[in-house]
Amino acid sequence: MKHGIDQFFVEPLRLVENEQRSYLAADESRPVDWEVVWTLVTAAVALTVQYYWFTERGFVAEWLTIAPENQELARRAYWVAGQFVAYVFIPLPVILFAIRRPMRGYGVKLKGCFDCWWAYLLMYLVMLPIIFWISGNERFLHTYPFYKLAPGESLWPRLFIWEILYALQFAALEFFFRGFLLHGIKRRFGAYAIFVMTVPYCLIHFGKPMPETLGAIVAGIVLGFMSLKTRSVWMGAALHTAVAWSMDAVALWRVSQ
Repeated sequence: MKHGIDQFFVEPLRLVENEQRSYLAADESRPVDWEVVWTLVTAAVALTVQYYWFTERGFVAEWLTIAPENQELARRAYWVAGQFVAYVFIPLPVILFAIRRPMRGYGVKLKGCFDCWWAYLLMYLVMLPIIFWISGNERFLHTYPFYKLAPGESLWPRLFIWEILYALQFAALEFFFRGFLLHGIKRRFGAYAIFVMTVPYCLIHFGKPMPETLGAIVAGIVLGFMSLKTRSVWMGAALHTAVAWSMDAVALWRVSQ
């Protein structure tokens, strides 16, 4: 039992720490660590662009007031497109042309991502009763689902289209935080890169219900650990999507009661 726990939790952290020590002992670590500089500065720029241009606070969102009856879906689709700009299209050229590391080094790989599928399933099952509990909060029902159905509007097709876009957004988000940011600084910070990444991840939840924002701290640490363990972000994106879909479904059920 102890050996299994050690292998699951300690071994991946030990591996990352060994990689950090090897890197810091090498000559390439002695000049400026441009990978860390590029990663952190790019992350700051991407989050700034995301906040000012691609949220409801962003002035660009005002362009969508000309949309017809699909205005709500168009507004949400614009938000998803903004996440891809900030979380994928801004970091991607930095990885390819400035840092020049293979994309697989940032968790964009399928090999090994299913090795711990049971752990992700367990995390989802743990989250279900928590979701049900917090769904009774008025602030939760005011926030979810993000796509607001018009009076008398059916779930098909706009809500279903939104949920697909929502899932794609989580793939972009996981790539940015648990891929680009986490793996871009792990050689310098080792396992502590998890906690560095968790700070901005928590901040993007400001404005949501406080229990969800506090939960983002736990989620950031857990998903960061799993990304270091599996070296992949895909199951994290799947878990994130499953939890989000469940939150929307429970919110709709609560409102219908």
